[in-house]
Amino acid sequence: MKLEGVRVLDLSLFLPGPVMTQMMADHGAEVIKLEPLAGEPNREIGPKRDGLTVYFANTHRNKRSIQLNLKTAAGRAAALDLAATCDVVVEAFRPGVIERLGLGYEAVRARNPGVVYCSMSAWGQDGPYVQVPAHDLACEAVAGVLSLNRGADGSPAIPGIAGADMLSSMMTLSAILMALLRRKDTGAGDYVDVAMADSLIAALANNMGTTFADKTPPDLAHERALGGYAMYNIYPTKGGGHLVLGGSEIHFAEAILERLGRPDLLELCQPPPGPRQEPVKDFLRETFLTRTRDEWMEFFRGINASVAPLNDLREAVDDPQLRHRQMIVEDERGWEHIGTPLKFRHEPGELKFTFAQPGEHTETVLRELGYDAAAIAAMKAEGAF
Repeated sequence: MKLEGVRVLDLSLFLPGPVMTQMMADHGAEVIKLEPLAGEPNREIGPKRDGLTVYFANTHRNKRSIQLNLKTAAGRAAALDLAATCDVVVEAFRPGVIERLGLGYEAVRARNPGVVYCSMSAWGQDGPYVQVPAHDLACEAVAGVLSLNRGADGSPAIPGIAGADMLSSMMTLSAILMALLRRKDTGAGDYVDVAMADSLIAALANNMGTTFADKTPPDLAHERALGGYAMYNIYPTKGGGHLVLGGSEIHFAEAILERLGRPDLLELCQPPPGPRQEPVKDFLRETFLTRTRDEWMEFFRGINASVAPLNDLREAVDDPQLRHRQMIVEDERGWEHIGTPLKFRHEPGELKFTFAQPGEHTETVLRELGYDAAAIAAMKAEGAF
């Protein structure tokens, strides 16, 4: 597999770091999760199957788990010994914390010059907000993303995906792989500083038009990708479902309006987006309420246009396209899992549905590092684990 031979020490918690290192594990990396003594928090968040949360199963498959008390000298020393053997170290504490625990980049680099060391945080490692606590939603608020996500009443709405978490996760994966690739030529590692807020801003390339050109925030009713086009919008249908038109190109509009018997509206679908398209939206709103979502999908079957049902999550995981792509897979217990989106023709990833107990591999890893029974017993006595 692509990352076979890469060893990762993961000190991150919750979502962005763990899902990133799980993706590395899916593709061959050895991932050692250093959990706090209380355990990874997402072990206890949300519904469980046989005592294991779905959240934990979605972020921690095929990892080893160790627990070390980093507030003890022995725990810090052992963690540093482990970091010295790793290609990648990932941490997501508030800036400054990891240095106080003795596991900062410079401390690890002194033992391991080739380490690729990544710090993930809300705001990054510098700047006026560096010590301001934040999770995903606060980053989305500051980055302006929430202002673009409006509910039916026009008020900002919480998105259904943790955009800051997941975007920073994938930015981190990209940066780590770049650094590992460069290390092959130079032998030197690097320090990677990824901020959740930065990752959101980087994802707004197609929505910065008026913000950059006119120095004004976007008027959503006029924006191409935010509701200004009749053919790039969400419409309620009979029975409570919704139909999504997902392509504003004029040939898509022509195909839809021809099928609906209203080619006369095509001229109003021409750019630019905005209030000029309201008559088309009004027609579509009224028309789509006459049939159910599934009836409309049958009506549009075979059409050369982007028409999609708005699936709920249960419908999504049962969708034949996502199942075919193995984005939803089942293990021998019948448990469903999220698959890997990274599809390689050669050396594909391998999903192993093993989930470590908290600290299950602590003593094993210590022995691998050369600690003998007496040293391990002394660490226990000190409260290092």
